[in-house]
Amino acid sequence: MTVTSSTLMDAQAPAGHRQMINAIIASVLGWSLDLFDLFILLYVAPVIGALFFPSTNATLSLAAVYASFAVTLLMRPIGSAVFGHYADVHGRKGAMLVAIVGVGISTAAFGTLPTIAQAGIAAPIIFLILRLVQGVFVGGVVASTHTIGTESVPAKWRGAMSGLVGGGGAGIGALLASVVFLVTSSAFPGEAFAQWGWRFMFFSGLLSSLLGWFIFKNLEESPFFKELQQQKASRKGTVTASPLRMLFSSGHRSVVLINLLITFGGGAGYYLTSGYLPTFLKVVNGVPNNASSLILMGASVIAFISAVAIGALSEKIGRKSTFLGVGACALVLLPLCYLGMAKASDTTQITLYALAIAFIGNAGYAPVLIFLNERFPTALRASGTGLSWNIGFALGGMMPTFVSLASAGTQQIPMSLAVFSAVIFLIFLIGALSVPETRGNFH
Repeated sequence: MTVTSSTLMDAQAPAGHRQMINAIIASVLGWSLDLFDLFILLYVAPVIGALFFPSTNATLSLAAVYASFAVTLLMRPIGSAVFGHYADVHGRKGAMLVAIVGVGISTAAFGTLPTIAQAGIAAPIIFLILRLVQGVFVGGVVASTHTIGTESVPAKWRGAMSGLVGGGGAGIGALLASVVFLVTSSAFPGEAFAQWGWRFMFFSGLLSSLLGWFIFKNLEESPFFKELQQQKASRKGTVTASPLRMLFSSGHRSVVLINLLITFGGGAGYYLTSGYLPTFLKVVNGVPNNASSLILMGASVIAFISAVAIGALSEKIGRKSTFLGVGACALVLLPLCYLGMAKASDTTQITLYALAIAFIGNAGYAPVLIFLNERFPTALRASGTGLSWNIGFALGGMMPTFVSLASAGTQQIPMSLAVFSAVIFLIFLIGALSVPETRGNFH
């Protein structure tokens, strides 16, 4: 017979203080290191476009780079299915450890690839294959980091923890990428960056693997997963359905589908804001690499503040109300910010617009992590959260490619971003109206 996990009461004793701190650090840094590896490509997109996907049309070259980024996102659901299943059955720690090391090693491998001038058509093919491999590991990081943190903190902290991991982790990852970008741009100025600098950007992925290994090897499992294991032990001899089979049963399949309205909107909003900022600053505003890296560092700090603040707000007013409020603001303000930033010529004005865009983009998905956690029981949480997040963000991650394709030239990019962001946050608002309030529904 098939047995689902028993309800774990929200009043369950929280993790010990040391375990809780370790879980918070592991979740935040795990996701930070993951986003750091992904952001490296976005920071060197114009260079990679010229070396691996050359075109006489700069926007087509950019579109190809963002398409390779989207390829990684499309593989993430597979990674979340594999690693999420392992995390739900065997534990969050092991899944997290293998996934984060895999992401770092595959990122560093990009620095060894031959360019199209050196290997011809084989260069972009190898590049895309390696992106597919990287995407599987990225999906695994999501399935594990997005559960162990919220499962290890008291109920009153879960909203803030959601923002700290999902948005704050992304902000830290982008900040780390900005620092590496600043260092490599200074060490390899001008044409030297197109020859060697971009390779060293990717080589820094080895640092994330080493750091991840030291952080996660001594991590304990969350109290929710430990309780689930005790329940399984007491039912020894019974047959339990696999998490993925239960997830796609009639009882949970509709939950996943409705979740996608929120995760697609939040993911697309993120990739069109923080994800597109490096390219916007370079090809639209023409900001030099050193100045651009400083602006992006500031945007990363603002993204961190936004995510934690809005995540904490969702604990006060509820997930649904937060989604509705943020979605309405983004629908109006983001198009205005894109168009205003395109016209700005003063560095201060450009910076202020960039900070505003980063704040809005990260606010949109700050409560998404805890919302997804609350939609699934412990036995399905890693798989359900991972798949819902990764499928939605995979679809959302394709939007920068479509923005580039929809723009006849770099001058049309701001208008394309304005239109796409308005449509996406309209979808986000529809999702916010469709989903139930989940605050407090953690079991």
